[in-house]
Amino acid sequence: MTEKATQLSALLAPTVESLGLQLLGIEYLPAPGGSVVRVYLDVPEPESETRHVTIEDCEAVSREISAQLDVEDPISGNYTLEVSSPGVDRPLFAPAQFARFVGERAKVGLKLPQDGRRRLTGTIVSVEGGSIAFDVDGQLLTVAFDNIDKARLVPDWAALGLAPARDGAGGDARPGKPGRKSAAGKRPPKAG
Repeated sequence: MTEKATQLSALLAPTVESLGLQLLGIEYLPAPGGSVVRVYLDVPEPESETRHVTIEDCEAVSREISAQLDVEDPISGNYTLEVSSPGVDRPLFAPAQFARFVGERAKVGLKLPQDGRRRLTGTIVSVEGGSIAFDVDGQLLTVAFDNIDKARLVPDWAALGLAPARDGAGGDARPGKPGRKSAAGKRPPKAG
């Protein structure tokens, strides 16, 4: 997170918590015509299995923090406030959030290149102190949390039922579906 996003998080977190929600994180995107302040909400951990952030939650938080930002005035110039649930491609803002999703895939942008990379996509293996270990194409890569610019979970669309399952060769694994490839990488012959 940027310094401004960290400042806004510290300012707004108590307000969000007073409404029974958790401030997951804030993205602050400055621009010449007006900045964007994107606030991500979540449900506290014990309730997250049974409750989700609703549109009504977002509206209530938006009203409260908008009023607070008007009074405190921490942002110079025009800005647009967006309040959202994390969604399926949930952003990750803190080491504890990475720890919660060990075993999941994440897409990460780095502030400074590491091992010749500015971006990586890999499975979160572990979180120890200020370091996060990823399995990137079978290689273990440990990244200092302070070097992470942005990170999001990569949704498993097949597990969510929003994409067909894939077989080992990358073809559609559903029986009898067109486009299913045989082990040789060719389409099976048509019955005829």
